[in-house]
Amino acid sequence: MKAIVLTQTGLEIKNIPEPVINDYEVLVRNHAAGINPVDAFVSHNEGALKSILQPKDGEEIIPGWDIAGEVTAVGRKVTQFKPGDAVFGMVNFPGHGKAYAQYVAAPESHLALKPANTSYEAAAAASLAALTAWQSLVTYGHIKKGDKVLIHAAAGGVGHYAIQIAKHFGAYVIGTSSAAKKEAVLGFGADEHIDYNSQAFEQVVKDADIVLDSLGIPGHLDRSLAAVKNGGRLISLLVFFSDEQKQQAAAKNVYTHRLSVASDGNDIKSIAALLEQGLLHSDVSQVYAFEEIAKAHQQVSSGKTQGKVVVKIP
Repeated sequence: MKAIVLTQTGLEIKNIPEPVINDYEVLVRNHAAGINPVDAFVSHNEGALKSILQPKDGEEIIPGWDIAGEVTAVGRKVTQFKPGDAVFGMVNFPGHGKAYAQYVAAPESHLALKPANTSYEAAAAASLAALTAWQSLVTYGHIKKGDKVLIHAAAGGVGHYAIQIAKHFGAYVIGTSSAAKKEAVLGFGADEHIDYNSQAFEQVVKDADIVLDSLGIPGHLDRSLAAVKNGGRLISLLVFFSDEQKQQAAAKNVYTHRLSVASDGNDIKSIAALLEQGLLHSDVSQVYAFEEIAKAHQQVSSGKTQGKVVVKIP
């Protein structure tokens, strides 16, 4: 099979053997791979590669975690899927997902059936980013009807799913982005938009029930803490809370959590249900060819991508 392999000189397309599945895995003929900033980050950062992707000594390193394709074989103890099923999900995160390949060995517990109304590209997109939004707001944010939710980078991969998920739960949603992406943010369902270039969000919002901070800008997390009301919840995707920030949060009775998204079959099934009901959609801004993986990584590393970037698997 063809796979994109990380080498000393970068990403290369190689012919390698198809993976062998274990009793609890399915073999997926992959049609699309979602591309995330973390994919590019681990490809250029040895420490992150070891801590997040966790390759074994001597094995080919195949980046990526988001897949969407067709089951071609199932392990002896697989009960949820059969050959011919269209599936999608975030595979083995953290760990070695090996998504940039024509065939992927995936634990059945990390997958869901792909809804018929969702393309392979849109399904692959709605994996790591959508799971991050779901786990931020639902698992740790404990979102409920009537909550005021502030979502940073609201036009991006995680942000545009977070808006839709928050609205599904009946929240009032405020999204930050540049002025150029205001219409997109409102189009995803946000009730209010803040242009981060012209407005200090913490002066506009001081009583958010939940703030989802996906930025690594110095001082940004302190500003987000100021926007959370007493008793609220602050979820950070990139920055770990300092002892001082934890103390400040405790003084306001604010729950803090630095999220590390994890593969979860129940959560991806929840995402699938929203896709199937038309309550969630993927804004796929760019689809790259397999040979254009370097360009796809450059795009997601820019921090300016609206929605999601996907690579088609030949």
